Amino acid sequence: MSLIQRGYGLLRQNLQRLARFGVVGMIGLVADVGLFNLLRYAGGEGPLYNQPLTAKVISTSLGIVVSWLGHRYWTFSEKRRTAAHREFVVFVVVCLIGLGITVGTLAVSHYVLGFTGVLADNIAANVVGLGLATAFRFWAMNAHVFTEVRPPATDEALATSSR
Repeated sequence: MSLIQRGYGLLRQNLQRLARFGVVGMIGLVADVGLFNLLRYAGGEGPLYNQPLTAKVISTSLGIVVSWLGHRYWTFSEKRRTAAHREFVVFVVVCLIGLGITVGTLAVSHYVLGFTGVLADNIAANVVGLGLATAFRFWAMNAHVFTEVRPPATDEALATSSR
């Protein structure tokens, strides 16, 4: 079997999960980008106008919580761990690595390349950074976060639980 055929088979197998991952990701993105821009630019110069990295860390933290809830209860619901606190810790570690990717692209753009405008900060942080971080997170969540395998529910099990 060729690499392309295996990749296509894997994509078809995970299409629903990818769609759910995308929806949850978009909700987390709205929370993240919305808060980032409020912190930086609300009223012209927001409370963290001169602190783009701090604003990104705070906004990403909100995005992490929103995303964990969505992924736990919808995207990966059949693979969520029984111990939610352990799952959340691993989820946060994966997201912190993603945050490092996002903040890294913003730092390079803002401080190394000198692109300090609103559009430049948003492209660096919320297009390039989040794009790279999202690809990493999808892989890591499948491989390391949502890993508990539960036996599929049978008609007998469902009948027993409803009594």
